[in-house]
Amino acid sequence: MDGGKVTVGRMAALYAGAAVLRLAIFTLLPDLPDLLTGRVEISTPVTSFKRLQEGLFLYNHNVSPYDGGVYHQAPLFLPLFSLLPNALSYPIFTYLLYIAIDLLSAGALWKIADSGEAGSSALFTSPRRERRWSGFVIAAIFLFNPFTIATCLGRSTSVFTTCAILRAIAKAVSGAPFSAMVALSFASYLSMYPLLLLPPLLLLCFDRQRPERANKSAVSFATIHVPVVFGVLGLLFGMSYLITGSWEFLPSTYGVQLTLSDLTPNVGLWWYFFIEMFDSFRSFFLAVFWLHLSCYVGGLSVRIRRQPLVVLTLLLGIFAIFKPYPSISDTSLFLAMVPLYRHVFPVMRYSFVIAAVIMYASFLGPAFYYLWIYAGSGNANFFYAITLVWGLGQSLLVCDLMFAVLRDEWELERPEMAGKEIRQI
Repeated sequence: MDGGKVTVGRMAALYAGAAVLRLAIFTLLPDLPDLLTGRVEISTPVTSFKRLQEGLFLYNHNVSPYDGGVYHQAPLFLPLFSLLPNALSYPIFTYLLYIAIDLLSAGALWKIADSGEAGSSALFTSPRRERRWSGFVIAAIFLFNPFTIATCLGRSTSVFTTCAILRAIAKAVSGAPFSAMVALSFASYLSMYPLLLLPPLLLLCFDRQRPERANKSAVSFATIHVPVVFGVLGLLFGMSYLITGSWEFLPSTYGVQLTLSDLTPNVGLWWYFFIEMFDSFRSFFLAVFWLHLSCYVGGLSVRIRRQPLVVLTLLLGIFAIFKPYPSISDTSLFLAMVPLYRHVFPVMRYSFVIAAVIMYASFLGPAFYYLWIYAGSGNANFFYAITLVWGLGQSLLVCDLMFAVLRDEWELERPEMAGKEIRQI
């Protein structure tokens, strides 16, 4: 199923439909964006639009935006949003910006899908590669995913990180490693955790080099391109210093994520654990949690070396579960990448269970939060329990996708085992 021949008209219709849907919801339900902005499933301390407005107010009145400990986002958001008219008086301009970012993300995803990298990489070609969806279908799944739409309506700044990550991957599969490194630098600057994607992204860039400019040595290739990431990051930090006039933004943005100093509830696993944590053990478990988050990078990059795009997809799923301040935006990015592997869907074992668990948590999560915060008939355990179910659903999807990809590789090496049941001994 390839979605048929994609014409310019169909592409325009898809983008126009997605934009009109978002704009119609913004216009016809004017109170909904503010409602979603306050939802913990959408906004976190490091992506909240309300906190951005607070920082912007201080910035426009020549006060450090990091005074008061409310604003924990990148300084470059401040001049960007200060160019827009007031979001309360003229919200349409802010709406159009977020819609445009979603469309840019979909365009990058379209390029990734049409590259065919998911089914046929430089070192591995799946025997099932013909069973794939076109870029049109993949982009449509992303644009009309309820999680994507809710994130756009809630105006979470995580959409900028999502766009930067997808642009980095799209540039990598297009044979433009320098642009991929620059895009990853922007994503890392905005959210820090995308820096962990550097090893598999380097492998993807190395595999997808253009023949006329190919570098045969992986070490030499990394030596050339890794400094680009840190050079661009240094430039962005320098610009941030010029905007704020101090280095205060470093502990207020990245320090908050490293130390989890803001324990606002979210759909992740960290906040409740560290609320209950004794201060004497806090530093140790912070190190353990960060080590756990980062330890997957090396293992996956080595084990699935032949398919670096798979590694990137699995890591995005792992980050959506285990990062300090996750939201449904991270899940929507992971779910946008999963359909690229349409060819291994028949090999996956728990598709129904995964879908049921994720839907179960999606509906009960807001209900349990309401019972805890507003109705007063529950406690924090209600909400944290459903976030555990939410994490379980995503963990099952990550594990099942990894099993399907490895099974696909194994069947190519041993074609006589294709379709046979595997039992653990």
